[in-house]
Amino acid sequence: MKKIIYLSLAVIASLQAEELLEDISVIEKATTQVVKNISGEELKSADLADALQKNVSSISLIRRSGIANDIILRGQKRDNINVTIDGAKIYGACVNRMDPPTSHVVTHAISDVVVQEGPFDVEEFGVLSGSVKIKTKKPSKELHGDLSLNGGSFGYKKASGTISGGTDKVRVLFSASNETGEQYLDGNGNNFAEQLENYTASTKSPKDDPFVYAPNNRNMDAFEKTMYMGKVFVNFTPDQELQLSYTANRSDNVLYPSSKMDALYDDSDILNVKYAIKNLSSYSKKLDLQLYNSKVEHPMSTKYRKAGQTKYMTHALTTEMTGLKVKNRVDAFGQNIVYGVDGSQRNWNGQYNMTNVGTGVVTNMRKSIDDVNTKNVGLFLKSKQSIGEVDIEMGARYDDTSIETASKTNKNKSYNALSANVVANYNLNNNTKYFVGLGKSSRVPDARELYNTKTDGTLNGNPNLNQTTNYELDLGLEKSFDAGTIKLKSFYSKLKDYIYYNGNPAVTQNNFENIDATIYGAELSGSYMPTDEIYLSAGLAYKKGQKDTQTTGQTGTNLAEITPLKLNLTAEYDYDENGMVEVSLIASDRWSNIDAENGEQTLAGYGIVNLKTSRNFDNGLEFTLGVDNAFDKTYTTTNTYKDLILMTDGGNTMLMNEPGRYVYLNAKYGF
Repeated sequence: MKKIIYLSLAVIASLQAEELLEDISVIEKATTQVVKNISGEELKSADLADALQKNVSSISLIRRSGIANDIILRGQKRDNINVTIDGAKIYGACVNRMDPPTSHVVTHAISDVVVQEGPFDVEEFGVLSGSVKIKTKKPSKELHGDLSLNGGSFGYKKASGTISGGTDKVRVLFSASNETGEQYLDGNGNNFAEQLENYTASTKSPKDDPFVYAPNNRNMDAFEKTMYMGKVFVNFTPDQELQLSYTANRSDNVLYPSSKMDALYDDSDILNVKYAIKNLSSYSKKLDLQLYNSKVEHPMSTKYRKAGQTKYMTHALTTEMTGLKVKNRVDAFGQNIVYGVDGSQRNWNGQYNMTNVGTGVVTNMRKSIDDVNTKNVGLFLKSKQSIGEVDIEMGARYDDTSIETASKTNKNKSYNALSANVVANYNLNNNTKYFVGLGKSSRVPDARELYNTKTDGTLNGNPNLNQTTNYELDLGLEKSFDAGTIKLKSFYSKLKDYIYYNGNPAVTQNNFENIDATIYGAELSGSYMPTDEIYLSAGLAYKKGQKDTQTTGQTGTNLAEITPLKLNLTAEYDYDENGMVEVSLIASDRWSNIDAENGEQTLAGYGIVNLKTSRNFDNGLEFTLGVDNAFDKTYTTTNTYKDLILMTDGGNTMLMNEPGRYVYLNAKYGF
């Protein structure tokens, strides 16, 4: 029976399957993948980025610390990926990407994550390479709850819990967690401080030494993170529902050894209000209104380094996002039609300060980002219909964006763009499906790319940047068999005015430039169930990126951040109804197609084996024992593209090794 359920879901590949089965890892639909049961399977870490790169072959990890890591999707990162949490958009405040959007939610609060690749999401502003839609747990009417205690190598400890319940009219959920972790050890047995010291010793550069950790901070914890989430759902009538939610994330003393600064704290707050009315009239099958506000406060500092023992610099940054969306669904002209308006404003502000340790006096130095507001209004329309064996989805969006800065030396900017796409699925028969997608989308420069100023007053932003436009073609085939499925998809992306960082030493300011570029690739995935107890899945992703035009003073044609061939392979054995064991492999080819002129280094290939077993008991207890990097390999996934400010002597840049062997045990009680 379980085999039938697995294969039915794989064939259907429908987003409606999200509520059906908790132990499916990934469900695919054309350019969309749904990563399921994050909270159940990834309890050992708050880091969503780490969980995604283990489950989605097209996603790679940018390692900066023990938590709060970033992702690359189809060779692009930063604002080229649109991230929302329950429909609310949140940005990080750090110009050096220490607090990416995925870091402002913890895995135990997540129900599933929808990864949509390509420029096919017209409901959101600025979707270029794809979107990551994070959905957190919903409150239930019945009384449900869980309590989890987790521990692992490198001093990792976590306690989390969720309780939910209510009536037909009102449902409530509250969730909380706290976790701490020491500096992890890489495969060579070196912690963060030792990795940094080994790098500075190898450079023999006196200017690097002040940025190693001070003796009293060499063994400090790598992070502490606390999260609170509350939700109230009110059903006024069977057709009207109000959803209120608030999430608070508090991270303290997060170490970033490959940078010159660490985060003193990273605080975020997300307030989200949704109101839905069904069957309002013949012109409205469902009307949705959403208002949200997200704030992030992020001071990063040299306080924990040798350079910060008498006085330390702090780069204090804040960002706030407010958004309103109204959309209406209607069945008309034989189609399911959704249309609406989407508006938002993002503020970003940054200030350099110097603190005298002896006196505690804080001196303001200069602005890094001077109170920049990015205001956007977008109109969108999308439709879905079936014509015989062909399912067609179409979408269009028009954006009007203005960017205003308080700086008296930089000019304001304005942009407008029309985005559109069409995706057609041809169902040849019950077992074979083809799809083709054609899309265009744009995203505007952010305040860092336009206006960011270094500590010495040099402008490394570029106020003359154009918005980036992606023209993309996607093709794919899906085939199901009696005991499995296989899916092949490919993409070809032409990027006009791609925003790119030029690290040429001769370019002392306006480091961000517009170039034209091409990224293309293919992904092969499949699943197979030889028996009812054994489930096999695999994903293989390859991509290639080329510069079509050149950055100033450079000649190389390889794009940065184009990760090499990557394989995700998993075998699961359910030895009875309550227990399973799993073996997974994550492997990558040698990273040799690099942009050396902009700081990238050749990285060795790797293959990592992860092991896991879990056992459920009738009394509500569940235990999970796992080992990541079982053979204690030393390896690196993250390259050193100069758009991040990393430890460098001008020639060699510090590489950050991944964790060595990590053993963890999770105990969960649910009722």
